[in-house]
Amino acid sequence: QVQLVESGGGLVQPGGSLRLSCAASGRTFSSYAMGWFRQAPGKEREFVGSISYIGSITRYADSVKGRFTISRDNAKNTVNLQMNSLKPEDTAVYYCATGRSGYYYTPSPGNWDYWGQGTQVTVSS
Repeated sequence: QVQLVESGGGLVQPGGSLRLSCAASGRTFSSYAMGWFRQAPGKEREFVGSISYIGSITRYADSVKGRFTISRDNAKNTVNLQMNSLKPEDTAVYYCATGRSGYYYTPSPGNWDYWGQGTQVTVSS
């Protein structure tokens, strides 16, 4: 069984920054790609970004490219999402998820294996 726990969400003004973290346990974290997704009220869950098992490859949705950065620390079994220049449209519940291989990537949320409970990010003045 895999457990993922997100943290770091909160309320931030437009233009501000937040750093989300996802702590993993129960599987060999360092062997799998990790992904971040988000879901706004009334909308489908969407891909934000992903990182390969050793962090050599990152991918981002066009809507966050240049503003968000994913990193991971395999020694601590954590993956992070640094979010800068936040916009009101970034408001959502953010989730981390585990991939199915080291270089796993798909923007489809239905094809990721394990999910955290999510952390709320609200961008508002």
